Amino acid sequence: MRLDGVGRRYGVRGPWVLREVRLDVPAGTLLRIEGTNGSGKSTLLRLLAGIDRPTTGRITGRPRSAYVPERFPAALPFTAAGYLTHLGRVHGLRGPEAARRATEWLARFGAAGHARTPLAELSKGTSQKVAVAQALLAAPGLLVLDEAWTGLDQGAREVLDRAVAERVADGGSVVFVDHDPQRLAGAADARYRVADGRLLPHEESGQAESAASVTGPRVVIEAEAAPGTAPPGAPGHPADGAPRLPGGPEVVPRPDGMTRLTVPAVHSDALLRALLTARPPWHIRSVTGAGTGTGTGIGTGTGIGTGTDAGTGAGPEDGSGEGAPASGPASTTAPVAPSTPASPTAPAPASAAGPVSAPAPDEAPLP
Repeated sequence: MRLDGVGRRYGVRGPWVLREVRLDVPAGTLLRIEGTNGSGKSTLLRLLAGIDRPTTGRITGRPRSAYVPERFPAALPFTAAGYLTHLGRVHGLRGPEAARRATEWLARFGAAGHARTPLAELSKGTSQKVAVAQALLAAPGLLVLDEAWTGLDQGAREVLDRAVAERVADGGSVVFVDHDPQRLAGAADARYRVADGRLLPHEESGQAESAASVTGPRVVIEAEAAPGTAPPGAPGHPADGAPRLPGGPEVVPRPDGMTRLTVPAVHSDALLRALLTARPPWHIRSVTGAGTGTGTGIGTGTGIGTGTDAGTGAGPEDGSGEGAPASGPASTTAPVAPSTPASPTAPAPASAAGPVSAPAPDEAPLP
């Protein structure tokens, strides 16, 4: 996905919120966006997700996208499970499969007990869990998170951390904003800052931070592969285009043929999954907490019970702001009533319903 010379303002004579934004979002990457309040971070995320259309410039190559905004519109005529099941069907899942995934994601976020609760009666924290779950139902190619961790309890935040790592490990892209500077520390492929309407590379962007430099719990994985096989995502791995290892682990080959991988604990499940689903799969000898001296062998060649298989499906993206509704190569999901289209004249959350329009880039005339 690429943004080329993208600008955005609200109204014909309104001030420019963003100008001349250029950004590449390769598949299988995690990008962090930073900036002060009101700098234009949320506007950039809405452009990435296809919720808003650029005033100038072009956005091309957008995959099927899902978006979690700062505020979830909870006053919708659904129960939590009904809302998620409905959106699952909008995205091409059969009814039973959509219901299964809705139940699964509510359980992962600790909200299974609220499945039959109307959205309007949910607490702020539970509403946020539903907002996040709707974005993860169908494994989007692009996941856009605007302060998605805000309002979640610690357990749910950790679940979202793992879900992000799983999405990236599966080849999806994730772009996020969060007020916590340590959120997903060590995992981001690049960091950018929005300032004065411009998107600028962070002084530390371009390289993922080493897992050894990350504070907080870490996990050490000792693994063994066929002779001459590099870890998936590392130089020399035979798989063409292998994704980057989740969490940016510190990888240390040992003389006995074993490989020691150290990763932040929140990314350990996704890293294990990447190793076990590699071709050929790795044999996991042990998994330990860094410095604990204890661990267990967990076998070889099978999954580890994390994440969800995701389906496919699509709906249109209803643009808003200046110009006509945006169309693109894929749909965008956002937590809004699927039957309510966005206003063509004012910024509003996108809807998701019906078939995808013909593939075309988001484009606006250059000034």
